[in-house]
Amino acid sequence: MIQFFVTMARTLSAVLLMAYACCALAQQAYPTKPIRIISPYPVGGGTGILARIVGQKLSEAWGQQVLVDNRGGGNTVIGTEAVAKAAPDGYTLLVPTGFHVISSHLIHTLSYDPIRNFAPVATIASYELILVAHPSVPASNLQALIALARARPGQLNYASAGSGGSGHLTVELLKIMTGISIQQVPYNGSGPALNDVIGGQVELFVNAPTSTIQHVKNGRLKAIAISGDKRLPALPQVPTFTESGLPGFDVMGWYAILAPAGTPKAIIDKLASEIARVLAMPDIKEMIVRQGLAPFISTPEQLGALMQADSAKWGKVIKTANIRLDN
Repeated sequence: MIQFFVTMARTLSAVLLMAYACCALAQQAYPTKPIRIISPYPVGGGTGILARIVGQKLSEAWGQQVLVDNRGGGNTVIGTEAVAKAAPDGYTLLVPTGFHVISSHLIHTLSYDPIRNFAPVATIASYELILVAHPSVPASNLQALIALARARPGQLNYASAGSGGSGHLTVELLKIMTGISIQQVPYNGSGPALNDVIGGQVELFVNAPTSTIQHVKNGRLKAIAISGDKRLPALPQVPTFTESGLPGFDVMGWYAILAPAGTPKAIIDKLASEIARVLAMPDIKEMIVRQGLAPFISTPEQLGALMQADSAKWGKVIKTANIRLDN
């Protein structure tokens, strides 16, 4: 009997050593063939641009092609589903936005779970959102705007780049926190929405600063507040929501890299380490800032925690506002 347990112990030790050796080998050898990064958005969007910026540096470091595959459509479902069903070997990755983790709250027919079916790898970039108004709106700061909305319940309109998007949910959070009533006017993209706000057809808009800053500077729009925890260097005169009397209103958009669930930790860690190294490069920082974003370095664990927190936070907003995309 003693000999039996000794044999079992030796066998178990051998198995553990083999598993450790295989894990180390996978980390050392990976990648041995081209890597495909799927963007669940059409060509020309921010996800594809960021994937190419980072992918080029990964390709240079590892001597393997990193191909960006744009698969837009279906509210990101088509591209995301392809990664969820891919082999968990590190050769098929996803570059999502924060919409990824809230999609299950909006679309109840998903064939995958946005959190359980994916392994967090690393964040790439972050961005704040800016609340702007047409110059004709008789309010130049957040408290004045809230007072105006309360005096005219349901009469003010805000444009969104699409239902369920970051701009839409940010305004819904503002409505929940302040009790105001303003009406959404959804558009198919931020371009048409921005044009109608500039033209005065809609009073308000929440959008990423990239395409909005120039219109604030030339007076076509007036900036009310920025959603981050600090002011934008490009618009230092615009206060944050917290500075404007709404503490706890901190909204940050992000881009990241995910892998299929079950991808070996050694591969996840190697990807995360290399992406962090790439994001610290001065030329990469400059390219990302040029897109109106900020480099955002994190560990897989930190990204996982961010995904869980955002899912819980926005899930409550979606439920309270009764928003669905699959009605």
